[in-house]
Amino acid sequence: MCGIVGYTGFQSAQPIIMEGLKRLEYRGYDSAGICTVYNGITEIRRREGKLSNLAESLNKEPLSGKIGIGHTRWATHGRPSETNAHPHQAGSVVLVHNGIIENYPLLKKTLIEYGHTFKSDTDTEVIAHLIEHWMKQGDDFEAAVRHTLKEVRGAYALCILCSDEPEMMIAAKQGSPLVVGIGKGEYFVASDIPAILQQTRWMVFLEDGEMVVLTNGEATFSSLAGGILDKEPHHIDWSPLMAEKNGFRHFMLKEIFEQPTSIRDTLAGRLLEEEGDVYLENLNLPDEELQGFSRICIVACGTSWHAGLVGKFLLERYCRIPVEVDIASEFRYRNPMVDCDTLVLLISQSGETADTLAALREAHRQGASCIAICNVIGSSIPRESDGVIYTHAGPEIGVASTKAFVTQLVAMYLLTIRLGRVRCSITREQACTIIEELVRLPGLVEQTLKLDGAVEQLARRFQHVRDFLFLGRGDSYPIALEGALKLKELSYIHAEGYPAGEMKHGPIALIDEKMPVVVLALRDRHYEKVVSNMEEVISRGGQVIALCSKGDAEQFSRATAVIEMPQDAGITSPVLLSIPMQLLAYHISVLRGSDVDQPRNLAKSVTVE
Repeated sequence: MCGIVGYTGFQSAQPIIMEGLKRLEYRGYDSAGICTVYNGITEIRRREGKLSNLAESLNKEPLSGKIGIGHTRWATHGRPSETNAHPHQAGSVVLVHNGIIENYPLLKKTLIEYGHTFKSDTDTEVIAHLIEHWMKQGDDFEAAVRHTLKEVRGAYALCILCSDEPEMMIAAKQGSPLVVGIGKGEYFVASDIPAILQQTRWMVFLEDGEMVVLTNGEATFSSLAGGILDKEPHHIDWSPLMAEKNGFRHFMLKEIFEQPTSIRDTLAGRLLEEEGDVYLENLNLPDEELQGFSRICIVACGTSWHAGLVGKFLLERYCRIPVEVDIASEFRYRNPMVDCDTLVLLISQSGETADTLAALREAHRQGASCIAICNVIGSSIPRESDGVIYTHAGPEIGVASTKAFVTQLVAMYLLTIRLGRVRCSITREQACTIIEELVRLPGLVEQTLKLDGAVEQLARRFQHVRDFLFLGRGDSYPIALEGALKLKELSYIHAEGYPAGEMKHGPIALIDEKMPVVVLALRDRHYEKVVSNMEEVISRGGQVIALCSKGDAEQFSRATAVIEMPQDAGITSPVLLSIPMQLLAYHISVLRGSDVDQPRNLAKSVTVE
């Protein structure tokens, strides 16, 4: 949520900042703004609504200057409006901010008593006024920023300019992501890698409690206390073209069709087929430690939580170790029982999810070992974890996660094999069988994507309904949850996912001729039970959409519609079942005229609680 872009160098700042903000639109926002400094004068332009509104204003009256900052805002304090849009200014100080300042009411009250006048309803404006206050007390720009950041409490990523120091930019981080791009004689600041990937692939990730001063073509990294830091740039392998639509109508559709490649990239170099094992280069935990854990706690949010539920089935089945799956926003508030015998697994696409990061820190505080499954190299959660399994999905622009989700599932398979082999709960032959299925998986996903036309026809049939129910058993149950989540967040249709066996404990009361029920009915050990649940729906007039195994379509002749999967995938069937769930949500949303890549009220990365 929210996006920050900053630039200082020898080029015109406006086009670079606007291009960066455009690449951050997927994060979700309700207003946008930009500020440049030219000849010691700050110029600010802000607009409510889409970035195109700001671009139209700048086309009429461009901003000059080779240093500037920009922002896309997702409202937390203060309604969406031009007045509340960033950048915010107090005297000579202008800044943009992601995060939440928790003690802003007290700071604002004090500053008003000192004579400061506020123009917005935001918590952000307090920071600008506080910096201005300390400059009036005799601090220079940099000292005033340090003084201010000692007083504020909460989460922030900041990019700050001052007309009294027209060639200086300061950026600082606490709890919200911020990255500094290194160019030749120029620097870029952003809240997310894709914003500046077109400009440079060399990035420095700021840690909490760190800041950078960019001036005179140099970057000085330091702690808030002033200690100089030696920060090494990381080379980002993502291609800028990976964030383009490449002829697809929407980023989400492009990312759905990229899934075979993302799976291959996540598996590449990790499968030891002859040994019946996997190589996880950044896991970092020695075998004896992996052998000693008595339980696993998986912590995640949203779609990543669904991946964790699939992981529970895998780890308990193959590794014979108890697994709990927690929603990150609840984890640390229930006084969780974790200790040195607990392995805590954090799953986050961005690596910056605020609740998941807080859960990681709580788990560490209680002595647990933590590993992460993450898509963004160098983000906060992997950096603070004891080990990490990176999913090589590439940048995911669509707010609704697709390729990041399936690669999280692939990472769960890899972790299951490694833990199972270390703990001697999986034989070499069993591991080889799973590895063979993983090798086949990208090709099976490619076959499954050929269902796109059939799913689109299905979407036309059901685009106007008000409610959906998704049913599954075993490791298909989390995919039912995921299918419901995708549909509700994209199309705004009310949808629920349920374990099929729970239908008679409540949801069956909702079923009538207007209620479509998606039933995940692959031929596995739950097959007969699921078919029985389907018959219960049909007997009450419900419309059944059955996803069945290849060759089973005739068995579902009483269903309203049948999608026959191209081939069974055994243990990896949750990945294949995810594909028609994604396509159904996508096509219904397009037909209903929804903003597929940027659904209302949603942000790609939830970086505040």
